[in-house]
Amino acid sequence: MTTADQMHPEMPEEARIVRDYLEASMKPDPDLAATFVSEQVVITFTGGRVYDHPSGPTSFNAGRYKWVKKKMNTFDVATDGERTVVYSVGTLYGQWPDGSPFEGNRYVDRFEVESGKIVKMDVWNDSAERILTRLGIQA
Repeated sequence: MTTADQMHPEMPEEARIVRDYLEASMKPDPDLAATFVSEQVVITFTGGRVYDHPSGPTSFNAGRYKWVKKKMNTFDVATDGERTVVYSVGTLYGQWPDGSPFEGNRYVDRFEVESGKIVKMDVWNDSAERILTRLGIQA
């Protein structure tokens, strides 16, 4: 079996931390995900919801989706020497609460990593747009 690390040995450590956090979050295992964040983490989720632990987004997603996963397409990394910013870009797939499947729902997650821990996360995705479309509301 080939791991993601073997497939992408050039992946910076901060991107690996973000990837491992996202994989734990998708299980969902918020306690495992918490091992990748600082005690002072600030997670700003869709709609401006602010959480201080990965269990916040997990609880929110439990009401929004029957289940949801991320197809992580790219990780973009920039650093100033102290803080590293990692963007994870891809799509969501899963089931709505009524069991209807979905895929191709775009997302962008922005992380700030310091001293090997995620200190800030900002989340954007198209779920609200897709829900509006399902309800027949078009812009």
